[in-house]
Amino acid sequence: MHTPTITVAPATDTRTHRQKMLTFAGVLLAMFLGSLDQTIVSTALPRIVADLHGLDRFTWVATAYLVASTALVPIYGKLADMYSRRKIEVTAVIIFLIGSMLCGLAGEFGSLPLLGDGMNQLVIFRAIQGFGGAGLFAMAFIIIADLFPPAERGRYQGFTGAVFGTSSVLGPFLGGFLTDQGSGWIPGVAGWRLVFYVNLPLGALALWFILTQMPALRPRTKPKPFDYLSALLLMTGLVPLVMALQLNKAEYGWTSPVTLGLFGVAVASLMAFVFRSLRHENPILDFGLFRNDVFRTANGALFLLGGAFLGIIIFQPLFMVNVLGESATRAGVSLIPLSMGVVMGSLLAGQMVSRFGHYKRWMLGGLVVLLGGLSLLATMPTTIGYYQILGYLLLCGIGLGPTMPLYTLAIQNAIEPRLMGQATSACQFFRQIGGAITASVLGTVLTLTLAQSIPVGAAPAVVPVKQAVVSEGPALPAAAATGAASPVVRAAFSKAISRVYLVNIVLVVGGLLVTLLVPELPLRKSNAEAPPASE
Repeated sequence: MHTPTITVAPATDTRTHRQKMLTFAGVLLAMFLGSLDQTIVSTALPRIVADLHGLDRFTWVATAYLVASTALVPIYGKLADMYSRRKIEVTAVIIFLIGSMLCGLAGEFGSLPLLGDGMNQLVIFRAIQGFGGAGLFAMAFIIIADLFPPAERGRYQGFTGAVFGTSSVLGPFLGGFLTDQGSGWIPGVAGWRLVFYVNLPLGALALWFILTQMPALRPRTKPKPFDYLSALLLMTGLVPLVMALQLNKAEYGWTSPVTLGLFGVAVASLMAFVFRSLRHENPILDFGLFRNDVFRTANGALFLLGGAFLGIIIFQPLFMVNVLGESATRAGVSLIPLSMGVVMGSLLAGQMVSRFGHYKRWMLGGLVVLLGGLSLLATMPTTIGYYQILGYLLLCGIGLGPTMPLYTLAIQNAIEPRLMGQATSACQFFRQIGGAITASVLGTVLTLTLAQSIPVGAAPAVVPVKQAVVSEGPALPAAAATGAASPVVRAAFSKAISRVYLVNIVLVVGGLLVTLLVPELPLRKSNAEAPPASE
């Protein structure tokens, strides 16, 4: 099947609008699948654990995907600067689909040599799925940068924020629906397996768009040899770092030997990675990028803001269930206004930036709105109404929306096209690492506050509850989880979640202050133009 072959950022763009839009659709669909799989498994986990008899390893089903999808993002960015971006995207989609199929088959054939029982298989296959998912995230922004110049890119990158916000909230609902209702759809196939199999037809459609419509997008110069040692050092640094953040802190505290050992390995490996990168002719991440004012400040802001969204979708359902006594279903539905707000804010900011050419004012405006929403959430009384909270969440979503596409746009506008892959993947990486750290810290704040606020004899037996995306939730009172929380437990959760939001507010204020330092540069009207000076 013939597709056009062009170089990255060509001086004369011969691609038709139809070709660009079909490529854009395929990339967004692939990104949607990668983002969806961060959350879709959370509501299927109880059934998975029951079928595969893996209660002792259930947290690793989510953690394996997160570790793999975070650690490989910078490597995909580097590969995108060296080879055909279509080949990299196709490879990522294929790895993701293979991982999805294997996840659906986990345990079907009993214990297997080397892989172990069904639960072990699922954890391993989720890591494979994450290896592909990392490329779906990183390549989406890189390819969109190739398709559209910065002056037009905002309106299209706004859709990426909409996709992320929608998939994050849709995932738990879809996972629960397929698990509960899908068991009879395919004879002999449990409903939870459809959580993984649903990726196959959608992924195949994305693959068709990419193969038939996407140009090769090859780099202009012949690539230098890939630095495999740097890649190894980066992986051995990021994997233990994310694992240490994901450990259940009730079992492995911040000062436990396991946690400290993982942090020690991570620090040593990452220091070696930096040392190697500063001396290698073709580093995974060109540290010269940090001399660019926009790159440095925008990524600093993303690191601080990475957990703002996660802090809401992880902890707000706890307030709904344990303070208001709502059902788990209504708690999940309450996040829909948050998703709608993210979609609205992301699309509106993208359109306005493309029309008027100023991105910084929309970044700052969004953060001010987000701070207003978080302040309302932090001061919620135990008697607050359900629908009043929905309004607060809508406000938070509108404030979060501009943060999804605009920081990446600002960075892409300020760097050389030959470094587009590295710079763009760095945005995704700092956002994800910041989110993982923030979620872990907020979980600790919640747990410590509950331990201080609930007397030993006041709470019934506890059950672990898995919350959403990246972090294992605290042990929750069983009666509270069913809507029968005592006044003491309700007050404790209200106080704990208020503190969580206060910490989140501090981080968002920090992100706003750093955003004030981001230079406002004119948006380039062509990918062939040199980036404007950041000084």
